[in-house]
Amino acid sequence: MLEVLRSGSWGATQGRLVEQLAARLAGVHGARHGLCLANGTLALAVGLRALGVRPGDEVIVPAYTFIATATAAILMGAIPVFADIDPATLLIDPGSVESLVTSRTRAIVPVHLAGCPADMSRLVDLARRHGVPILEDAAQAHAARCDGRAVGAIGDLGAFSFQTSKNLSAGEGGALVTNDEELFVRAWSLHNVGRVPGGEWYQHEGVGWNLRLTEFQAAVLLPQLDLLPELIQRRERAAAYLARRIAAEVEGAVPASRPPWATTHAWHLFVLRYDASAFGGRSRDDAVRALAAEGIPCDEGYVSLDAIPALAAEIASQSTGRTPAAPCPASRAAADGAVMWIRQQVLLGDEEDLEDVVRALVKIQRGGGVT
Repeated sequence: MLEVLRSGSWGATQGRLVEQLAARLAGVHGARHGLCLANGTLALAVGLRALGVRPGDEVIVPAYTFIATATAAILMGAIPVFADIDPATLLIDPGSVESLVTSRTRAIVPVHLAGCPADMSRLVDLARRHGVPILEDAAQAHAARCDGRAVGAIGDLGAFSFQTSKNLSAGEGGALVTNDEELFVRAWSLHNVGRVPGGEWYQHEGVGWNLRLTEFQAAVLLPQLDLLPELIQRRERAAAYLARRIAAEVEGAVPASRPPWATTHAWHLFVLRYDASAFGGRSRDDAVRALAAEGIPCDEGYVSLDAIPALAAEIASQSTGRTPAAPCPASRAAADGAVMWIRQQVLLGDEEDLEDVVRALVKIQRGGGVT
């Protein structure tokens, strides 16, 4: 940080650290090209535009994800179409995706939720059959692996986030990775006011925006990349320990299923499926408040995107004559009380810290904690 400050080269067009970061991120994720951007939402939006998504097109996204996965499509004038999730894994259901593909579909955006890879084998197969590109939303899945392959470059493009809560964080920031040079050049131009790599300063070959990362953010992120392999292993061990201990001591709190293709789980979240009947009818929201009162960083998780009025109104304004969205019951169930999240920083603690989680759940199950 001091090196950047004293250099006077604070922007990505002046310094060297943003380029270093982009190259290293690409390498970690098995991609030939990397691009750093201002945030993860804009990484998704630029990725969609680079894939050719235009106003009126449809983009299939999971209903159970952060709102940015949908609003990135809206930023491009496109219409997000909500696919349901597998209730066991909470990942996008390829069967639901297949049922939603139409002649208007221009992209599929699977989300590697909580750091767990989506079923990319099935998704890539169906995307190829329908001639639709894939933009992976890997905002929570830095260095996760699906069937041994790093996420991000399995599809056509992969988007990452460096927002405050993420496993790699600079407060804000985002990135794209790809193996496709043409897509990379398009995205590079879109994020750098329409310039072209190697071109003149005022040579604008297309329309773009200033969506660049700063050298300061790159200085924060580069050392974290050195630590990432060790921290992933630490989270993996902690998640396995916590799952064993909860299974032994607590009924009605079951970790989300880890699918066999998730060869490396990034563990951005430790997700529990919650059965209120095993907690004396205590609601999920009440249990989360009680856990928080015991000092456990946790929350209720996402609102199902198909239940957000503002999104529905925006989609309706662009969707005249189109068939209304199909219901997403598994996503609604997760949002309405079937799921709770324990934040990833808990998985960086020692076994005594993890036992605190188990003790808190046992206490709540026995009727203790706040009401």
